[in-house]
Amino acid sequence: MSGHDGAGARKTAGPGEPGDRERRGREDDEALGALGYRPELKRTLGNFHTFAAGISYISILTGTFQLFYFGVAFGGPAYWWSWPLVFAGQLMVALCFCELAARYPVAGSVYNWAKSMGGPHVGWLGGWMMLTATMVTLAAVALAYQITLPQIDDWFQFVGDGSGGSDAAKNAVLLGSVLILFSTLVNAFGVKLMARINSAGVFIELIAAVTLVVLLAAHITRGPSEVLTDTYGLGGDYSLGYFGAFLTASLASAYVMYGFDTASSLGEESHDPSRNAPRAILRALIASFLIGGLILLFALMAVPDLAAKELSTGGLQYVVLETLGPTVGELVLWCVVIAITVCVLAVQAAGIRLMFAMARDNNLPAGSHLARVSPRFRTPVVPAVVIGIVGVVILVININQPQIFSVITSIAIIMIYLAYLLVTVPMLIRRLRGTWQPAEGKFSLGRFGLPVNVLAVLWGAAMSLNLAWPRAEVYNATGPQHWYLRWGAFLFIGVVALGGFAYYWFVQRHRTGVLEEHRALAPGASASPEPPEATLPSV
Repeated sequence: MSGHDGAGARKTAGPGEPGDRERRGREDDEALGALGYRPELKRTLGNFHTFAAGISYISILTGTFQLFYFGVAFGGPAYWWSWPLVFAGQLMVALCFCELAARYPVAGSVYNWAKSMGGPHVGWLGGWMMLTATMVTLAAVALAYQITLPQIDDWFQFVGDGSGGSDAAKNAVLLGSVLILFSTLVNAFGVKLMARINSAGVFIELIAAVTLVVLLAAHITRGPSEVLTDTYGLGGDYSLGYFGAFLTASLASAYVMYGFDTASSLGEESHDPSRNAPRAILRALIASFLIGGLILLFALMAVPDLAAKELSTGGLQYVVLETLGPTVGELVLWCVVIAITVCVLAVQAAGIRLMFAMARDNNLPAGSHLARVSPRFRTPVVPAVVIGIVGVVILVININQPQIFSVITSIAIIMIYLAYLLVTVPMLIRRLRGTWQPAEGKFSLGRFGLPVNVLAVLWGAAMSLNLAWPRAEVYNATGPQHWYLRWGAFLFIGVVALGGFAYYWFVQRHRTGVLEEHRALAPGASASPEPPEATLPSV
């Protein structure tokens, strides 16, 4: 009962009841109107849905099973220490994002945050980098089917028998294309369908991950000290010794622990997003760290032979099959397939909201078409189709140029880290100027905001440099050696960033401004609390 209710007043709706949801929905729409946008997407997502979106993008099983071999190959079992290291750095970024999610519960989170913190030009560059990286990431995750399905059954090797030089690459493109087609259809038919499938998949993934932790723990054959100090004698070829090898191996963890901002990117389709999104971001990141860290640690403690070469070739799939046996191992691998599927769903869902947000501001070519919301499904259908087609086209590159594809995939992760920097750096500048104010009564770092923001920027810059460093083993793993592959990160990102921004500066910025059909009605627009630099003016 409300404290202001008089005698005989009717009972008010409690939290989660229809009346309460309707009231909060109106408040959410008013908050969106204050940012200048008309509410068009359907609010159907609850707490678990937003949490599931964040954790499925990170995807514990997909990331650990896809990259375990890389970490062990370059850092030995002691590479495990990179997992808590990367978590600590990404936690600083996530905390900054939580403040932003509470204040700006809007689609296309990174784009809108960069725009609000640094202005329209910084916002466009951040959105462009994130959008490009997301489409490449979609293709890269879809390729993970090839790593898992043929190990379950040879039947899934549709192209040849796997022994041909391009059999695996061609089969990967086939499997990945089918997955992207499925994801495109699900995302196009509405966020509720996507959320249901995604949440069910995440539920299965979490149960499977916890079960895997228990099963591996039951087969432990050595103590943690033996694992966490075993370096395989690596580091002799590095000027920094084992530390150099560890920095390379740490990419296996850095490639996994990102995408938690997706929990906020669905803000216009969530109930009470300014409160739920920050919680979902932190829960997704912390759950991924805890469960993923235990899987990696117990796998290294349980594998029969810690020096087996198969650890750096067959990866975690080898450990599961060798330790748990073929029957249980195959059940776990089927759960990995489910994890890969929902990861692709989440990556594409995030990309769709990002493209929609940029198009709504007329910041992309054919913006009015890309920002159109289906009246039936209440979803931006055109971005779903465009991102799906681009994802398949990127996949095709893998057929005859798998080395170039691996370079582009690595670069996509760097671009996401750089997009995060385009949020945290302007946010730090605003803190130093005293112009940043968290949402009143919502998530706030308080006096810890400045040191956390500083650490987030330092971490983001250091890891971006580590990811882009011209290592032959990352950017030119097989011969012949090419300088443009070694320096691929700097070259590719330079072309994407400078080329894209040149297009924006000379063409698109002259058209920028919220499209009329997406602009908030006058009462909502006039209530905007944002300072002048946080809005996106027409140029």
